This record gives sequence, C-alpha cells and structure tokens, in this order.
Amino acid sequence: MSEEQKKSDYNEIVNQNKSSNRNIIIIALVVLIAVVVGVKFYLDSEKENEELRENLERTYSDLDSISSQLDQKIAEIETLGGDISELQLIRKNLEAEKEELKQSNNWAANQIQRYRDKVSGYEELLNLQDEKIKKLEAINEQLLSENTDLKTEKNVLNDSISRLKNNREELQDKVELASRLKAENIKVIAINSRGKERADLEYKPRHIEKLRIKFNLAENNVAQPEGKDIILRVINPIGNALFDVATGSGSFMIDGKEMFYTAKQEILFDNTQQELSFIYDRGEEYEEGAYQVELYADDYLIGKEKFIVN
Repeated sequence: MSEEQKKSDYNEIVNQNKSSNRNIIIIALVVLIAVVVGVKFYLDSEKENEELRENLERTYSDLDSISSQLDQKIAEIETLGGDISELQLIRKNLEAEKEELKQSNNWAANQIQRYRDKVSGYEELLNLQDEKIKKLEAINEQLLSENTDLKTEKNVLNDSISRLKNNREELQDKVELASRLKAENIKVIAINSRGKERADLEYKPRHIEKLRIKFNLAENNVAQPEGKDIILRVINPIGNALFDVATGSGSFMIDGKEMFYTAKQEILFDNTQQELSFIYDRGEEYEEGAYQVELYADDYLIGKEKFIVN
C-alpha cells in the first residue's frame, strides 16, 4: 500500500469519527432539551394545579362566609317581621353548592370560575338584604313611635277613666254617707208593773218592768223613701247585748263581724221625721250599772243613748 493510500484511509477514519461525535452531541442535546421541556411542563402543571387548589379553597371559604352572613340577615329580617321564605330557599341552594364544591374533584379553571361568579351574585344578594333590613328597621321604628303614641293616649285615657271612676266612687260614698239615717230625740223610758212611764236617765230596778225606746228619724232629702230594718241593741254593764230569741232577738253583720241585737222592726222611711219606738220586755230584773242603747239601720249606727240602773 502506497503512502498516499494510507493517508487517505486515515483521513476517512478521522472523518467518520468526527461525524459520529456530532451525532452523539446532537442526540445528547435533543435528550437534554426534551428533559428541560418535560421538567418545565411538570413545574408549570404543578404551579397551575396549586393555583387552582388555592382558588378552590378561597371560593369555598367565600361561600361559607356568605352562608354565615346570610343566616344573620335571615335572623334580622325575621325579627323585623319580614318575609324570609325566599331567603331560606336561597340558603338551601347555597349549602348544596358548598357541598358540591367540597366533594368535587374537577379543578378546571372554568368550573371554579363558575363558582366565583356565584360568589359575586351572593355578595350582591347580601347587599340587597342590607337595604331591605334598613327599610324594615325604618318601618319598625315608625310603628314603634306610633305604638308609643297610642300607648300614651291610652294611658291618658285610662287616667281620665280612673279619675272619673274615683270621682264617681267618691260621689257615691258621699251620697251614701249623706243618705244615712240619723236617730234624734232618743229617750229611754221605764215602764213599771202598773204601766206608769218614767223618762229619766237613772232608774231603780223595781221601776223597770219594760223599756220603751222612743226616737225620731231626722229629715234627710238625700235618702230615698224605702223599707228599712231598724235594729235595737241594749247593752248591759258587762258589755253584752240583752238577747232572747223568744222576744225577737237575733244577729247581724257589722264590718264583717257578727253582732247580736235585742230587737228589730221593719219600717217604711218616708222622710217625715217619723217617730218610732221599741217596747222591750226583758222578763227579769235589771242588774245595777250603766246600760247603753244603740240603734242601727242598714248595718250602721244611727244613734245611741245611756241609762243607769242603781
């Protein structure tokens, strides 16, 4: 082999080696580029997924916050007397969407944006409810003011009625007091066994066979002519009323207490200063001491007198 031939073969081998090295370098570059592109795609994908997760969590948090605010608005509107049926339905839908979002595995941007749009709609709804609450508060304040005025007028009217009632009761009390009968010229007369009468304030026991209590009913233009029960009580020195059922004695009520009386008679009061009298036959001798005579009509005292037995 000639020298030239050897040189030619050597150059050919060198050229083949250079070509092979270039191919290796090109392949290495292609692989490197592919790796870089793959890594970049992976990192970009992870970043996008992280952003979607954060957006999803923020959207759920916003919906949860809106749900709490909506509960508060519903409570306020209900307290103010507003209609909450529509808001309750909206709240039910909101809770369903929250649950749907919580369970969703679809983190597509367009899906999350749909929920973001709903958040904006719910926020606008809350603003509208604030306006509704302000109107209801104004209405309630006006109603409260009107109710206060009505209560004031009612209290004034009740006070007037109460005063009129008190005045009427006072007038009735005055009329009742003025219409009370009064016994005048009360005389205690002793009748002895021979029928002789003695009108003194002191008597011997032998002088008293019977007692005659004589008096007049004073003129009273307020009292109505009507039937009256006139009651006599003859009270002995120890404070007990002379009492004998056989002679017509009995009991009556004074200020809620039962009291015994000696005698009673029914009369027709005619406002003529009529004279009345009781004749009481005790049937036994009177003990010595001070006696008191009391006269009653309509359960009140109309007069009294004293006499002494010694």
